[in-house]
Amino acid sequence: MELKLMKGRPENEEGRLDKEIRVYNLLDSLGIEYSRIDHEPAMNMEICKCIDDTLGATICKNLFLCNRQKTNFYLLMIPADKVFKTKEISSQINSARLSFGEPEYMEKYLDILPGAVSVMGLMNDKDNNVKLLVDEDVLKGEYVGCHPCVNTSSLKMKTKDIFEKFVPAVHHDMTIVRLGFSEEE
Repeated sequence: MELKLMKGRPENEEGRLDKEIRVYNLLDSLGIEYSRIDHEPAMNMEICKCIDDTLGATICKNLFLCNRQKTNFYLLMIPADKVFKTKEISSQINSARLSFGEPEYMEKYLDILPGAVSVMGLMNDKDNNVKLLVDEDVLKGEYVGCHPCVNTSSLKMKTKDIFEKFVPAVHHDMTIVRLGFSEEE
Protein backbone atom coordinates (compact mmCIF):
# COMPACT_ATOMS: atom_id res chain seq x y z
CA MET A 1 0.00 0.00 0.00
CA GLU A 2 1.53 3.29 -1.11
CA LEU A 3 0.38 6.40 0.74
CA LYS A 4 1.26 10.01 0.04
CA LEU A 5 1.47 12.73 2.69
CA MET A 6 0.05 15.96 1.25
CA LYS A 7 0.04 19.46 2.70
CA GLY A 8 -3.31 21.03 3.57
CA ARG A 9 -6.82 20.50 2.29
CA PRO A 10 -7.67 18.47 -0.82
CA GLU A 11 -7.60 20.40 -4.09
CA ASN A 12 -10.77 18.65 -5.24
CA GLU A 13 -13.56 18.37 -2.66
CA GLU A 14 -15.86 16.34 -4.91
CA GLY A 15 -17.14 13.19 -3.22
CA ARG A 16 -16.06 14.32 0.25
CA LEU A 17 -18.56 14.63 3.09
CA ASP A 18 -19.51 18.06 4.38
CA LYS A 19 -18.28 17.19 7.89
CA GLU A 20 -14.77 16.56 6.50
CA ILE A 21 -14.75 19.87 4.60
CA ARG A 22 -15.90 21.70 7.74
CA VAL A 23 -12.80 20.36 9.54
CA TYR A 24 -10.50 21.78 6.84
CA ASN A 25 -12.38 25.11 6.88
CA LEU A 26 -12.01 25.43 10.65
CA LEU A 27 -8.33 24.43 10.70
CA ASP A 28 -7.60 26.90 7.89
CA SER A 29 -9.50 29.69 9.67
CA LEU A 30 -7.46 29.06 12.82
CA GLY A 31 -4.17 29.14 10.91
CA ILE A 32 -3.38 25.55 11.86
CA GLU A 33 -1.05 23.83 9.43
CA TYR A 34 -1.71 20.16 8.71
CA SER A 35 -0.70 17.38 6.40
CA ARG A 36 -3.15 14.80 5.08
CA ILE A 37 -3.19 11.24 3.81
CA ASP A 38 -6.17 9.93 1.88
CA HIS A 39 -6.70 6.18 2.18
CA GLU A 40 -9.21 3.38 2.19
CA PRO A 41 -10.93 2.79 5.54
CA ALA A 42 -8.37 1.14 7.80
CA MET A 43 -9.92 -2.25 8.44
CA ASN A 44 -6.86 -4.07 9.77
CA MET A 45 -3.70 -3.35 11.75
CA GLU A 46 -1.43 -3.69 8.70
CA ILE A 47 -3.17 -0.76 6.99
CA CYS A 48 -3.19 1.23 10.25
CA LYS A 49 0.55 0.71 10.65
CA CYS A 50 1.20 1.87 7.08
CA ILE A 51 -0.83 5.04 7.71
CA ASP A 52 0.94 5.63 11.03
CA ASP A 53 4.39 5.21 9.50
CA THR A 54 3.56 7.65 6.70
CA LEU A 55 2.12 10.26 9.09
CA GLY A 56 5.09 10.22 11.46
CA ALA A 57 2.96 11.41 14.39
CA THR A 58 1.70 10.18 17.76
CA ILE A 59 -1.24 8.05 16.75
CA CYS A 60 -4.03 8.09 19.27
CA LYS A 61 -6.74 5.69 20.16
CA ASN A 62 -9.80 7.88 20.46
CA LEU A 63 -12.38 6.24 22.67
CA PHE A 64 -15.94 7.46 23.07
CA LEU A 65 -17.07 6.62 26.60
CA CYS A 66 -20.10 7.20 28.81
CA ASN A 67 -21.27 6.54 32.33
CA ARG A 68 -23.85 3.85 33.08
CA GLN A 69 -26.72 6.35 33.17
CA LYS A 70 -25.69 7.71 29.73
CA THR A 71 -25.65 11.25 31.13
CA ASN A 72 -21.91 11.96 30.91
CA PHE A 73 -19.91 11.43 27.73
CA TYR A 74 -16.15 11.49 27.23
CA LEU A 75 -13.67 11.45 24.38
CA LEU A 76 -10.46 9.83 25.60
CA MET A 77 -7.24 10.30 23.63
CA ILE A 78 -4.49 7.81 24.50
CA PRO A 79 -1.37 6.70 22.64
CA ALA A 80 -2.09 3.73 20.38
CA ASP A 81 0.26 1.48 22.34
CA LYS A 82 -1.38 2.06 25.74
CA VAL A 83 -3.91 -0.29 27.23
CA PHE A 84 -7.23 1.22 28.30
CA LYS A 85 -8.42 0.17 31.76
CA THR A 86 -11.75 1.60 32.84
CA LYS A 87 -10.91 1.70 36.54
CA GLU A 88 -7.85 3.91 35.94
CA ILE A 89 -9.95 6.59 34.27
CA SER A 90 -12.99 6.23 36.53
CA SER A 91 -11.01 7.08 39.65
CA GLN A 92 -9.40 10.14 38.02
CA ILE A 93 -12.64 11.70 36.79
CA ASN A 94 -14.93 10.50 39.62
CA SER A 95 -17.25 8.63 37.30
CA ALA A 96 -17.90 5.00 38.06
CA ARG A 97 -19.01 2.39 35.58
CA LEU A 98 -17.62 3.80 32.35
CA SER A 99 -18.27 1.91 29.15
CA PHE A 100 -18.04 2.51 25.44
CA GLY A 101 -20.64 4.98 24.25
CA GLU A 102 -23.19 3.81 21.73
CA PRO A 103 -22.83 4.90 18.11
CA GLU A 104 -26.06 6.91 18.15
CA TYR A 105 -24.66 9.20 20.89
CA MET A 106 -21.37 9.50 19.03
CA GLU A 107 -23.22 10.63 15.94
CA LYS A 108 -25.62 12.87 17.88
CA TYR A 109 -22.93 14.78 19.76
CA LEU A 110 -19.83 14.55 17.54
CA ASP A 111 -21.29 13.86 14.07
CA ILE A 112 -18.88 10.92 13.81
CA LEU A 113 -19.40 7.25 13.12
CA PRO A 114 -17.42 4.38 14.68
CA GLY A 115 -14.00 4.07 13.07
CA ALA A 116 -13.64 7.83 12.59
CA VAL A 117 -13.64 9.03 16.23
CA SER A 118 -11.35 12.01 16.62
CA VAL A 119 -10.78 15.18 18.60
CA MET A 120 -11.97 17.01 15.47
CA GLY A 121 -15.52 15.88 16.30
CA LEU A 122 -15.58 18.30 19.22
CA MET A 123 -16.23 21.08 16.68
CA ASN A 124 -19.71 19.58 16.26
CA ASP A 125 -20.42 19.46 20.02
CA LYS A 126 -21.79 22.99 20.39
CA ASP A 127 -23.41 22.25 23.77
CA ASN A 128 -20.30 20.67 25.33
CA ASN A 129 -21.96 17.32 25.97
CA VAL A 130 -18.63 15.51 25.57
CA LYS A 131 -15.71 16.06 27.93
CA LEU A 132 -12.20 15.71 26.50
CA LEU A 133 -9.80 13.45 28.41
CA VAL A 134 -6.18 13.36 27.25
CA ASP A 135 -3.53 10.95 28.46
CA GLU A 136 -0.44 12.91 29.51
CA ASP A 137 1.75 10.99 27.05
CA VAL A 138 -0.24 12.34 24.07
CA LEU A 139 0.99 15.81 25.01
CA LYS A 140 4.66 14.74 24.87
CA GLY A 141 4.79 14.18 21.11
CA GLU A 142 5.46 16.99 18.65
CA TYR A 143 2.68 15.83 16.31
CA VAL A 144 -0.67 14.06 16.67
CA GLY A 145 -2.46 12.08 13.99
CA CYS A 146 -6.26 11.99 13.79
CA HIS A 147 -9.19 11.66 11.39
CA PRO A 148 -11.04 14.70 9.98
CA CYS A 149 -14.41 13.21 11.11
CA VAL A 150 -14.18 10.51 8.40
CA ASN A 151 -12.05 7.35 8.32
CA THR A 152 -10.84 7.76 4.73
CA SER A 153 -8.31 10.48 5.55
CA SER A 154 -5.84 11.06 8.35
CA LEU A 155 -4.31 14.35 9.48
CA LYS A 156 -0.98 15.26 11.05
CA MET A 157 -0.91 18.42 13.17
CA LYS A 158 1.32 19.90 15.81
CA THR A 159 0.20 18.74 19.24
CA LYS A 160 0.50 22.31 20.47
CA ASP A 161 -1.91 23.54 17.77
CA ILE A 162 -4.55 20.99 18.68
CA PHE A 163 -4.54 21.74 22.39
CA GLU A 164 -3.69 25.46 22.36
CA LYS A 165 -5.66 26.58 19.28
CA PHE A 166 -8.25 24.00 18.18
CA VAL A 167 -9.64 22.86 21.55
CA PRO A 168 -10.15 26.43 22.88
CA ALA A 169 -11.67 27.50 19.53
CA VAL A 170 -14.36 24.81 19.82
CA HIS A 171 -15.02 25.90 23.42
CA HIS A 172 -13.92 22.74 25.16
CA ASP A 173 -11.60 22.16 28.08
CA MET A 174 -9.46 19.11 28.55
CA THR A 175 -8.69 17.00 31.55
CA ILE A 176 -5.25 15.42 31.58
CA VAL A 177 -5.30 11.83 32.81
CA ARG A 178 -2.63 9.25 33.39
CA LEU A 179 -3.06 5.72 32.15
CA GLY A 180 -0.74 2.89 33.02
CA PHE A 181 1.72 1.13 30.83
CA SER A 182 1.87 0.51 27.12
CA GLU A 183 1.37 -2.93 25.63
CA GLU A 184 5.14 -3.24 25.20
CA GLU A 185 6.01 -2.69 28.87
